[in-house]
Amino acid sequence: MNTSVDTYFTAGCGRCPFGGTPQCKVHNWTEELKLLRMLILDCGLTEESKWGVPCYTFQKSIILILAAFNEYCSINFFKGALLNDEHEILSKPGENTQAARLIKFTKVQEIAELKSVIKAYIFEAIEVEKEGLKVVFTQNPEPIPEEFHNKLTESPTLKDAFARLTPGKQRGYILYFSSPKQAKTREARIEKCTPKILEGLGLNER
Repeated sequence: MNTSVDTYFTAGCGRCPFGGTPQCKVHNWTEELKLLRMLILDCGLTEESKWGVPCYTFQKSIILILAAFNEYCSINFFKGALLNDEHEILSKPGENTQAARLIKFTKVQEIAELKSVIKAYIFEAIEVEKEGLKVVFTQNPEPIPEEFHNKLTESPTLKDAFARLTPGKQRGYILYFSSPKQAKTREARIEKCTPKILEGLGLNER
């Protein structure tokens, strides 16, 4: 353990007015954070303090950080997008996040039951770093309009077909679907283009 990190577990990161007070979010997850800390250290990572939060590294490369929020505490993998996520427990911190993925926790029992799974994910993240794998970032990813997001959720077949399109084709559709101000028009465009997406065609292909 790194004693410089201990402050986080008692007073938080200090980046908001609640740092060092009973209202700090770390106090919502005292036992959960303690258990996660021990579990992570058991995997052989080096503990450091960065940005006021516990950061865990392998050969000076950041693997993950611990974080506390109002609704949950979490392990945040810096290159989580490269993990297999066999157990489907990873989620994006934000809709447009490309690299990071996190595992959310709300109970000590939950962590205890997933102990071996969590360790497996950590060891996989270490292997990703050993192999020098990098996340390929898409430049300025366009937000998917709500109507198309709902359509993809409703149709796994369409979701898979869209995922197989090149980034350029995907961006073309997203821009086309997003431009109308009225939801009804956006929905009409999505319905019209669905057959083309299923065929693997771009917006202007026939």
